[in-house]
Amino acid sequence: QVQLVESGGGSVQAGGSLRLSCAASGRGFSTYVLGWFRQAPGKDREFVAAIGVGGAETSYADIVEGRFTVSRDDARATTYLQMNSLKPEDTAVYVCATRVVVFPSNLASHYRNWGRGTQVTVAS
Repeated sequence: QVQLVESGGGSVQAGGSLRLSCAASGRGFSTYVLGWFRQAPGKDREFVAAIGVGGAETSYADIVEGRFTVSRDDARATTYLQMNSLKPEDTAVYVCATRVVVFPSNLASHYRNWGRGTQVTVAS
């Protein structure tokens, strides 16, 4: 099964930008829906964004719509999450995951493989 490794997290001031990457090893990357989730201390894991097979379909949580952009590069077996206009409430560990279905989903239970996450901290 695919293994996922996130990178690109860090600390930024409010209004800043970060680009997260999730690189996969293993077979079948191009056949997976790719999702991004985040979890802050003391809070439940929440959906951020997802991109379908082929990249034509994307889905975003309302709280990041218009600020975040998810993309994929199947040749590099990598998905990206471009985060602009970051807010302190975006502070969390960001994790990517795969789903063995064509269409994106905002439900964590629909995803099978998970990375370990990368920390994003947004200062006030």
